[in-house]
Amino acid sequence: MVGTSAAKSPDAVAFQPLEEPSPPLPAHLEALAGRARDYADAASSANTRKAYASDWRHFSSWCRRQDFEVAVPSPQTVGLYITACASGTAMGADHHANSVATIERRLSAVAWNYAQRGTPLDRKDRHIATVLAGIRNTHAAPPRQKEAVLPEDIIAMLETLERGTLRGLRDRAMLLVGFAGGLRRSEIVGLDVGRNQTEDGGGWIEILDNGMVVSLRGKTGWRELEIGRGSSDATCPVAALQAWLTLARVGRGPLFRRVTGKGKEVGPDRLADKHVVRLVKRAALAAGVRADLPEGERLAKFAGHSLRAGLASSAEVDERYVQKQLGHASAEMTRRYQRRRDRFRVNLTKAAGL
Repeated sequence: MVGTSAAKSPDAVAFQPLEEPSPPLPAHLEALAGRARDYADAASSANTRKAYASDWRHFSSWCRRQDFEVAVPSPQTVGLYITACASGTAMGADHHANSVATIERRLSAVAWNYAQRGTPLDRKDRHIATVLAGIRNTHAAPPRQKEAVLPEDIIAMLETLERGTLRGLRDRAMLLVGFAGGLRRSEIVGLDVGRNQTEDGGGWIEILDNGMVVSLRGKTGWRELEIGRGSSDATCPVAALQAWLTLARVGRGPLFRRVTGKGKEVGPDRLADKHVVRLVKRAALAAGVRADLPEGERLAKFAGHSLRAGLASSAEVDERYVQKQLGHASAEMTRRYQRRRDRFRVNLTKAAGL
């Protein structure tokens, strides 16, 4: 488990093949190889690749400090690594322990990186599997769900936005489309005006008489969802989006963009998904949502998922329609997003005769 390669920076090992270099391809196959690499990149999202790269650097840095070999996968080494993450000593004694979810992600990143090098890591080895099971049993905690913003909250949040400005129009459309579509923050900012307009787009919209159709690229392929028009223009996501597109003169490319020039110009760049988080937090705080809590707790409770949970919690329709809108494979997953559903609608105590 201890090796002599620790003198090399493990970061230099990252994303480099460990096997013998392949002979050069014929010239007529180079372009095909390049396309194959592009397809391999498309197998996972940019955010996933970024997280995996960060986790690999974390693991490599830990191995270097322990004088462990990183080039060859060792279940014993990885088992010690996730133990260090769980105990808060992976980056020194003064750091916090990682959550179970973070440890599982780091383990997935390490396994993925080794697989890319043709040297798979055996995650079922007892040095990993048994340790991870113990970490789960010891440290697993109930999920910390974000607070749902309900229709009355959304209406109050809309009132806090800048009136008559491009930034206000954009943020209004983002809140309403994100809520009515039950969209993730990455899905909101990943939308284009039309099909196949950008390389980094994650979907597009089509505005119709009764609403709009949203096409989204997900983990398992493409899916469509519908966003109907609201009961009034003041709360209609389609009307809000049309106002943004018209006044911002956005006819092609990214749907939601940066507003520059002191709020008077619309740039070409797509917004980052963190903008959705900041928008929801800022608007919820300004609107006094959950004013019963201290400001710090309120800020921690709201994020992009608050819009998604809000739709799931407030739509008074058959659960299967909500499940379809959110793109969930199971009704159980949808129920995790429902914050105020009638949990006792089915009363097994009474049904059993008590």
